[in-house]
Amino acid sequence: MAGLRERKKEQTRRRIEAAAWGLFAERGFEAVTVNEIAEAAEVAKATLFSYFPTKESLALQGVGDDDLAGVVAGRAAGRSALEALRAHYRAFAAGPMTGVDPEALVSRIRVIFDSPALSNAANALLYQQRQKLSEALTAEHGERTALLMAAQVSATLVTLQEAFFRRLAAGASLEEARRKLGEDVELAFDLLAHGHDRLPGPATGRRPDQAKEERGR
Repeated sequence: MAGLRERKKEQTRRRIEAAAWGLFAERGFEAVTVNEIAEAAEVAKATLFSYFPTKESLALQGVGDDDLAGVVAGRAAGRSALEALRAHYRAFAAGPMTGVDPEALVSRIRVIFDSPALSNAANALLYQQRQKLSEALTAEHGERTALLMAAQVSATLVTLQEAFFRRLAAGASLEEARRKLGEDVELAFDLLAHGHDRLPGPATGRRPDQAKEERGR
C-alpha cells in the first residue's frame, strides 16, 4: 500500500513538473502563474505547494544539489579533496544518462538563463553549495585557503556545466557532449591541481615554465 501511495505521489510530482516546463518553455518563467501550472497539471494549488513551496523551487530542481562537501568529507584516507572531486566528476561524465532528453535539458537551461529571477536564485543555490564546500575544507586547510579553494572549484564546475550545455544547444549529440565533458574534467582538474604554468603548451608539449627556463640559459 505504501508503495502504491509513493508511486502516485511521484506521478503527481512529474505531472506538475511537465505542466510547468511546458508553460515556461512557451512563455517564459515570469509570465506563468502558479494557478496556471496547477490548472494545467489538474491539481489543486495547495497540492502543488505541498510538492514545491515556490515557483522558483519547481524550476530549479537539481540546481546546487551536488554534494561537493559530502564528496570531500567522505573521501578515502590519503586521497586529497581535489582527487576525490575529480573522481566524482569523472564518474559523472562517464556514467549512464538514461532518460535524459537533450532538447528538454537545453530548453530548461534557456528558461533559467532568460529569467533574472531564476538566474539570481540559481546563483544563490550555487553560493550555498560553495559555502558548504569551504566549510568541509576549512579543518584541513584553514579558513582563508578553504574559501579560495572552494571558489576556484565552484567556478570551474559551473564553467564545465555551461560548456556541456552549449554543446548540446549547438546540436552535439549527448554522447559527443559527454565525451567532451570528460576531456574538460581532466583538463580542469589538472589546472586546479597544478596551475597554468605546470601544463604543457599546445604547440611544443613543454610547460610554460620550462620554456622560460630554456630561454634564460
